[in-house]
Amino acid sequence: MGTRRRANFLLSAILVPLGVITLLGMILLWPGSDASGIQVADPLATAPGTSMDVGTVQRVVLEDCPSSQPTVDAGGEAQQCLVAHTQPDAGGSLVPVELNPEIARSGQVEAGDSIRYLNLDGVISGAGAPYIFVDFVRTLPVAALAVLYAVVVVSVARWRGLRAIIGLVGALIVLAQFMLPGLVEGKPPLLVGLVGSVVIMFGVLYFAHGFSARTSTALLGTIFGLAITALLAAWATDTANLTGVGSDSSSALINAAPEVSLSGIILCGLIISGLGVLNDVTITQSSAVWELYELAPGTSTRRLFAGAMRIGRDHIASTVYTIAFAYAGAALPLLILVSLQDSSLVSTLTSGELVEEVVRTLVGSIGLVLAIPVTTLIAVLVVKAVGARAVHHPPAGHAADEPTPAVLAAEESVHTHAGGVPADPLPSRRELRGQRER
Repeated sequence: MGTRRRANFLLSAILVPLGVITLLGMILLWPGSDASGIQVADPLATAPGTSMDVGTVQRVVLEDCPSSQPTVDAGGEAQQCLVAHTQPDAGGSLVPVELNPEIARSGQVEAGDSIRYLNLDGVISGAGAPYIFVDFVRTLPVAALAVLYAVVVVSVARWRGLRAIIGLVGALIVLAQFMLPGLVEGKPPLLVGLVGSVVIMFGVLYFAHGFSARTSTALLGTIFGLAITALLAAWATDTANLTGVGSDSSSALINAAPEVSLSGIILCGLIISGLGVLNDVTITQSSAVWELYELAPGTSTRRLFAGAMRIGRDHIASTVYTIAFAYAGAALPLLILVSLQDSSLVSTLTSGELVEEVVRTLVGSIGLVLAIPVTTLIAVLVVKAVGARAVHHPPAGHAADEPTPAVLAAEESVHTHAGGVPADPLPSRRELRGQRER
């Protein structure tokens, strides 16, 4: 009991000051200026006399483009294009919404779709007044997918899944209320990213997994991984000259808020991007150590660490693939475009279009890989001090449940060396005879 108290006291002695320092940093870095004076052009804003309307597509046909009517009136020939005859949500007769060539080639506009279109009827009068397609209205399908996601998570993970979803909402609030306004105001991006990420991890881990030595161990490993990721991100952003310029969103942001540092935003993004995967590997590794120890409480510290690291190495391999493929999937159109260019692989990967994704993958992977042995070591030391939960014994007259394949594999992982030799061999006949004599 005294060892358990000392272990919990040591964890508290480390995490409580870290939490206090993080909260103080959040208070000092909290954005104080009003950003309402910063104006960014609304992509859906319209000129005087025009409006952005919403309607439901009734049919899509290939016919004369409505925008070609002035050409026809001048004696020219009308062009053919796809037109979506749409029923406005505000009421009235069908309007011919002209589809741009990119959307027309995709073939995604179908009857029943809800679309947003630009109404130029107040600017161009006559039969040729065009209605131009702008975007789909995706509120219903996205909301349905979000509800399905919540139902699946809660159904499988139950109360812990519900707490995880609530924690995710809290994390988004920290991102929206602290980190984004802080970056716009020009606060130090390294401190904003690190402080905001640690606050998120404190809240998410303890809220979703509860207050326990296991959770505290995962939190320590996560903070270590965040620190490594932040340092590497700061070095890589400067050394690799990640400027962040070149995209339309970057140009619009720098014009609206000149005090914003695009390279600082990239630095903060490198820290945030690894949060989810880092949290995943640390909590999983901490749980693995606890479960292995409960299966074999007599395992030595060295063997428990070795067995848990065998699990960690498998996790490292799969997680590295996860990060790389996640970023590759997000940048797939850009990858295809760059692959069509006549350039070498090294030049392609280090080009301005792809280098940010490459650096993000490498920085995040290094942080999570180093976090696994640190988390494992902390978890082994803590679990040996705190001890395992009491083992449940079935009532008299009832057979114990058969161990599952996962339990058998875990037991084998603990009791077996990497070469397949049992770590705790059976006692010899001489040892048994000596034990009987004693």
